[in-house]
Amino acid sequence: MLAHGLNIPAGVTFLVGENGSGKSTLIEALADAHGLNPEGGSRSVRHSSRVTESPLGGLLKVIRTPGRPLSAYFLRAETMHGLYTYLEGLPGSPDADLHERSHGEGFLELLDRKFHGYGFYLMDEPEAPLSFTSTLGLLARLQALRDDGAQVVIATHSPVLTALPGATILELGAHGIRRVEWSSLEIVAHWRRFLESPDSYLRSLL
Repeated sequence: MLAHGLNIPAGVTFLVGENGSGKSTLIEALADAHGLNPEGGSRSVRHSSRVTESPLGGLLKVIRTPGRPLSAYFLRAETMHGLYTYLEGLPGSPDADLHERSHGEGFLELLDRKFHGYGFYLMDEPEAPLSFTSTLGLLARLQALRDDGAQVVIATHSPVLTALPGATILELGAHGIRRVEWSSLEIVAHWRRFLESPDSYLRSLL
């Protein structure tokens, strides 16, 4: 990737792959390369728990099509608590209520407040705090962002999110990074087989 570059098209792009394939590493690096806090937030957000991010972000060179300035934000499911606490502590913060909501409600509320209009937006496993119905709601939000001209990159394990029509899906694995169709995703095939016959999976596990 570093030798040949990675072209992320306009609209919504999903990064998929098994645990350890590098999806979260890549999306954290994209956040870092764009000056965003790698634990979530905007360019001005300053919070950190324990630095675990790869140095990849410092090696990436971002080349964008010239145009108007971009707003940008990164939501990372596993560090949302730290981001909420940081935002809560800002003087006169409009986001002091996030800890009072459920994990999923807070995530969607923050997305509504920070992700709007033309911009560059990143999410790492946003399905983690969401119910099935809320995940469908996130799909509608992604469509609205795309209609506004935003560019969105999401690392995910969700076969529901990746079903967004017209989205780009990049699969990470031992093969490197390749573009795939939703119907060809291993995660889609696994979920289909499991839902059709969960007993066949569970017998071999339990």
